[in-house]
Amino acid sequence: MHDVVLPELGEGISKATVSFWYFKNGDAVKEGEDLVELATDKATFNLPCPKAGILSKINFNEGDSVKVGDILAVIDNSNN
Repeated sequence: MHDVVLPELGEGISKATVSFWYFKNGDAVKEGEDLVELATDKATFNLPCPKAGILSKINFNEGDSVKVGDILAVIDNSNN
């Protein structure tokens, strides 16, 4: 299992809002693919998938606010 964590976003930015998930629970994902779109006060950006596997759990819904360090999702990469 691999946790997808909201990374540091830059000086003074401590949270973001989930705008859009490109995949749903149970979908196969590849490393480097856009996984989720996030928005801050200053920018909108895509967070790439850090590992290939199955998206086994999404912890935040579209519209939810997340903080740096929060676990956005879990990828099951045990078969990779």
